[in-house]
Amino acid sequence: MADQAVQLYLKSIILELTGEMPRTHVVRHLFNALRSILDKPDDIDQFVGKNRSLLIRLEEAYINSRCVSREYEKEEAEDLVGFAGEVIEFVKSLTGKAQA
Repeated sequence: MADQAVQLYLKSIILELTGEMPRTHVVRHLFNALRSILDKPDDIDQFVGKNRSLLIRLEEAYINSRCVSREYEKEEAEDLVGFAGEVIEFVKSLTGKAQA
């Protein structure tokens, strides 16, 4: 569900900014869409590059939850949930939605 939280948040921002709903479930594709909308491509590129393996793990967790019977260790699940929060906070900082 961590991946879905990130997907839905990114989709809500893109919808708010463009009036269109992206038709992808891939977080990196959603970041690419956001990159073309916001005037901060370097920030997004840096974040995605730095966190590529975690983004891939998040996406794989989404796919595995639907297609593969895989159990996650508590620490791994906590890492992915924590990272989902980091992604959302990063996007908030880009869009000026960060809370003081």
